[in-house]
Amino acid sequence: MRSEATIRDAALDGDYALESLPTEALEDMAEAGAEVMEVHRVLSKTGDNIVGELLKNNGTFYEWDHYPPGDVYDHETHGQYYYHAHASDQRFEGEHGHFHTFVRPKGMPAGIKPARVPGYEAPEDPNDALSHLVAIAMTPAGLPFRLFTVNRWVTGEVWYKAEDVIRLLDVFKIDHAQPSWPVNRWVSAMIRLYKPQIADLLQARDRKVEAWQQRLPDVDVYEDRDLEVTSFLDISLDEQIQGVARALLERQ
Repeated sequence: MRSEATIRDAALDGDYALESLPTEALEDMAEAGAEVMEVHRVLSKTGDNIVGELLKNNGTFYEWDHYPPGDVYDHETHGQYYYHAHASDQRFEGEHGHFHTFVRPKGMPAGIKPARVPGYEAPEDPNDALSHLVAIAMTPAGLPFRLFTVNRWVTGEVWYKAEDVIRLLDVFKIDHAQPSWPVNRWVSAMIRLYKPQIADLLQARDRKVEAWQQRLPDVDVYEDRDLEVTSFLDISLDEQIQGVARALLERQ
């Protein structure tokens, strides 16, 4: 499970050269940032936040359970997410819980196939070969503070190469109102707002797994419980949104 050594080793540098991105990418990120902040604004008017909005009407919050029960799944885009929390001694410092985001095969662009890695087993239902994108760690106040990727065993996903998962970032979207339209909009926009950094996290994930396998050649790295978090990045919404705005302003 999580150890301080493996977590520290998975950290990415928070400095990202947003000014190097194409204008079109920056404009999409700016639009996504506005969406994220609009959701926060509307929820705050009634004293609510992202986590509380998702958990409401679900009774007692239990560690490890998925919220909402059965996950959120868009049958048109085939995006999926859920929120949960680990036991208190297995969380990041300052973490309440986190979102896990996925895309299922019916929503994947042509040509994307599972990686043929040790332990790969094709599921009976081809649409169950889902790919994890990224997890979003949340504070007790309902604010995001860390993005991270995980090993295969953590979510029971099917493993896809980073280059393919990066392509899935463009198709992830939850485009319906249940169980919470604000949260669905927020999760979808977060993937767009942090797309470049998530891409870096996914590439770092693959490097971490490869290095781990080289160090322990006789171990199935994808099922090794000693490797849980494969990469992470601490984030600030204000810094990201302001950075995108500055990069766009320079274009003018």
